[in-house]
Amino acid sequence: MTTGPLSRHSLSPTEVGSVHPEDIRFEPFAAFPAGAVLAIVVGDPGKPGPYVVRVKVPGGTRLMPHTHPEDRIYTVISGVFYIGFGATFDPETLHAYGAGSVVVLPRDTQHFHWAKSGEYVTQVTGAGPLGIAYIDQQDDPRNAAGQTL
Repeated sequence: MTTGPLSRHSLSPTEVGSVHPEDIRFEPFAAFPAGAVLAIVVGDPGKPGPYVVRVKVPGGTRLMPHTHPEDRIYTVISGVFYIGFGATFDPETLHAYGAGSVVVLPRDTQHFHWAKSGEYVTQVTGAGPLGIAYIDQQDDPRNAAGQTL
């Protein structure tokens, strides 16, 4: 994963540090659909080691079925986080989690998201390197741009 300017302001996971919400910078992330953005808060998710990122997804946006090679813990910061499981996007199987909820997602779990009721922000904690692999390669926004992660 190329983090470029995203990681330049992140906190070190090995030093005392802090950040205020207004200082967290969201930027586009090639593996997300248009409008969804990511902020690196702690560490460098492109390298081995702990990381914390925040993901902001605008209302109506769908992240189609995908997996991650790392274990993840999602904390819902705001809005309602809808997640479903499996290789096919099925809105009937979505689970809704409001602000303050925590969702544990083991590596290689097939899942999908939908900002069904409006924008949501989640905080994702894991151990890098971060990755995302869409089940159907046609769903991967990076394919249109010729990028990889």
